[in-house]
Amino acid sequence: MKQNRLAQATSNQTDAVRQLLAKAVTCHQSGQTGQAEALYQQILAVQPWHFDALHLLGVIAAQSARFAEAVELIGRAIRVNPKNPDAHFNHGNALLELKRYREAQESFGRAITLRPNHPAAYWKRGLAMQNLPEFKKALACFDRAIALKADYADAYNSRGAVLIDLGRYDCAVTSLDRAIANRPDYAAAYYHKGIALNLLGRYESALASFDRAISLQPNLVDCYISRGETLQNLKLYDMAMLSVEQAIALQPDMAEAYYNRGILLTELKQFEAAIESFTQAIALKPDYAEAYHNLGLIHLQLEQYPAALKSLDEAIALKPGYADAYSNHGLTCIKLKQYEAALASLTQAAALKPGCAETCFNLGGVLQKLERYQEAVTSYEQAIARKPDYAMAYNNYGNTLQHLGQHNAALECFNKAAVIQPDYAEAYYNLGLSLNALHRYPPAVNSFEQAIALKPDYADAFNHRGLALYQMGQYQAALASYAQVIALNPDYNYIYGQCLQTRLQLCDWEGIEQELAEFAEKAGAAEKIVNPFTALALTDSALLQQKIAEVWTQDQCANKKSQPEFAGHPPHAKLRVAYFSADFHIHPVAILTAELFEKHDSSRFEIFAFSLCSYKDTLTTRLEAAFDRFIEVQDLSDPQIVQLARELEIDIAVDLGGHTGNARTGVFALRVAPLQVSYLGFAGTLGADYMDYLIADKTVIPAASRSYYTEKIAYLPHSYFVNDTTRKISGRPVTRAEFGLPESGFVFCCFNNTFKLNPTAFAGWMRILAAVENSVLWLFEGNSTAGANLKQAARQHGVDADRLVFAERLPQIEDHLARQSLADLFLDTLPFNAHTTACDALWAGLPVLTCPGENFASRVAASQLNAIGLPELIAETPAQYEALAIELATNPEKLAGIKAKLAQNRLSTPLFDTGLFTSHLEAAYTKMYDCYQAGLPPEHIDA
Repeated sequence: MKQNRLAQATSNQTDAVRQLLAKAVTCHQSGQTGQAEALYQQILAVQPWHFDALHLLGVIAAQSARFAEAVELIGRAIRVNPKNPDAHFNHGNALLELKRYREAQESFGRAITLRPNHPAAYWKRGLAMQNLPEFKKALACFDRAIALKADYADAYNSRGAVLIDLGRYDCAVTSLDRAIANRPDYAAAYYHKGIALNLLGRYESALASFDRAISLQPNLVDCYISRGETLQNLKLYDMAMLSVEQAIALQPDMAEAYYNRGILLTELKQFEAAIESFTQAIALKPDYAEAYHNLGLIHLQLEQYPAALKSLDEAIALKPGYADAYSNHGLTCIKLKQYEAALASLTQAAALKPGCAETCFNLGGVLQKLERYQEAVTSYEQAIARKPDYAMAYNNYGNTLQHLGQHNAALECFNKAAVIQPDYAEAYYNLGLSLNALHRYPPAVNSFEQAIALKPDYADAFNHRGLALYQMGQYQAALASYAQVIALNPDYNYIYGQCLQTRLQLCDWEGIEQELAEFAEKAGAAEKIVNPFTALALTDSALLQQKIAEVWTQDQCANKKSQPEFAGHPPHAKLRVAYFSADFHIHPVAILTAELFEKHDSSRFEIFAFSLCSYKDTLTTRLEAAFDRFIEVQDLSDPQIVQLARELEIDIAVDLGGHTGNARTGVFALRVAPLQVSYLGFAGTLGADYMDYLIADKTVIPAASRSYYTEKIAYLPHSYFVNDTTRKISGRPVTRAEFGLPESGFVFCCFNNTFKLNPTAFAGWMRILAAVENSVLWLFEGNSTAGANLKQAARQHGVDADRLVFAERLPQIEDHLARQSLADLFLDTLPFNAHTTACDALWAGLPVLTCPGENFASRVAASQLNAIGLPELIAETPAQYEALAIELATNPEKLAGIKAKLAQNRLSTPLFDTGLFTSHLEAAYTKMYDCYQAGLPPEHIDA
């Protein structure tokens, strides 16, 4: 009886629940969700695990945007009935709203398993995968939804969005057009279509699509932002700003809108306002890495580098995989000259974004700064591989090859850069530099002129155009080019000295005394006004010469980073001495030293040549035979040369170039050998703390003058000047008439380079000519302008211009030596003496009259005269110099006695005893090395 009553009660309860459910569903369907919700709750009070009540109550929660509650309720319903596809579908929707994409994907998957022909489930599952993002899987879901429902506008729209994410923009437009065809008022589809068109560069069409989306849904905030980006691409910045401002008006707390506003303000160069806008974006969204990144970029543009680093550090901390932030962090470090930090950041950027040509390019730049040129080459090659039309990469690649000494390869790079970008002035300029380095001066001038045509204010191009013209002997044109440099930049480094040297080559002396006084003042103030070699002709002050050399060395080698310290190598059976020179061919340095190399004691010395220039001739062939090893290093970088020398365990490295053309002092700055010695090529101090010794004698550097030399002095006992006594003098007869000289009368001569002449010395010569009847002055004519100017100067001194006779350069040195017999007395110049030309004269039997000054270069002829036993030809003052010249010209017996003494001493005194000289030089090398082996620092030594 009791059992029957219980069954009846249960039946009555079930009927009541059915009635409540029917009423609740009716209310729910009619939009009376509040009443429906109450009724569902009543059902659950009776039956807590009622599937429909739980499920539909969850649906109402979702409709009311209470998504967490919806997930909980529908989840309970699924536990009651896990085989209901709609419950899984709705559960997935709620999870999707909560951005719990992985769980949403799984819910939609279960719905599809239970109902395989459920197009909406495929669509929603695709949305979840898109946000994971699993774009290809999402695309497959959308395709399946469309296969089940051909007019499924939402699926077409979502398919278009995921195709955008996959970079398939044309396909995205096609899909979105299908969405719009099925639903013409579909604002979201127009919005996505605008994004795809924008990415395709079809900005006008994109703008029309965004405008259509906004007309359909005026409060579509994201659309205003994207519309602003399109207008920005069209460079319609004011209109773009209006669009972004509309987005901000619709949603004032939207960080992305402030971010885009900041980008626009940056384009408009309104940097302070842009900073404010990015700061607002960050305030609304503290983890906004992109906003920090762009804030950093503004600080970078404003040269506020510490602030830039701070912002970029924040961006990286928030988004560790942010390649662009690492890249710009590296660029900022470069600006701060923090090259190692820059390298670390750019390396990370390259790892995160391997296909980025710009990152490879910037990495090459920082490696170049670190003088890691071979690695820089690899980076530039990678940049070009990724972007074959990358003109700047070709240009910088060429610069790196220049540093490696590979000038021909550099030419190819610069030519490619110019072909890719015909208005690339810097490429033409660098092309000119490489051509200059290869001594191809006419095409170099053409390249510099192309650079100037593109960039009329290109001071560097005018300067190097002038240098090339100077090398071509076109001194007037060079001077005009230098004048352009000064007009563009009066403080351009070293231009002052270049102008002075060029004017001296032209013998253009108007107002030069005042300019020389200004030069001395500027040099004394350690300004960058002249290279040390040019200065030898401009001042006799040893103190100024030292300052000039120190300024130049610091400027040229300041960035040289020393190679690793020597690990040390044990003494060898033979002392290894390496001579470094760019002049191992027919050049004064090689002409003078050839016999020295041949006479080195091969039982005690192993002799190496490091040839810095690949130019070869007959003298090169002779020299190659004289050395134990003759090594071509023109195409090697400074560090590579140093590495090679260290591997060969060179004991003493001798620089035969110093501060002269094509020399490589940077090799010595990197410490190429334990002992480094300056000799012969440059007559003065290098002003470099990396040079240990300077070979000299006590005439060129008296003990009282040693403080003006950075190096310790290795004194040779006679003259420091070496000679080749195997040189031949042509035996063919020569006549005065052949060279335009008068048959009778006294012939003074000076075959020094024209730039060694100056108005003071020339005035003395004119007084000598005036005092000696029927005398002439035989000069080397470097250029026709100089000859004309010298003739005019003679007339101004009251001397007939025809008394100046000019000698042309002869192709054979033997003939030049032979013609010197036609002269009676060689008159030396001051402050830059005759060096090789004085030796030529003495070797040919022609007496040389000199007046030594204070610095090394002004005392070389005196050194030679002492070594050949003719100190009587060394005047103590300019007045004595003039008086002695006049006396010798007017006292034939005295001059004849001096010539006889010269002839007698020529082969019996130390000047032309190369064997004796070599033994003294070897003694100096041995003393240097013994001092080094004893662990002592370099000291002045006497060989």
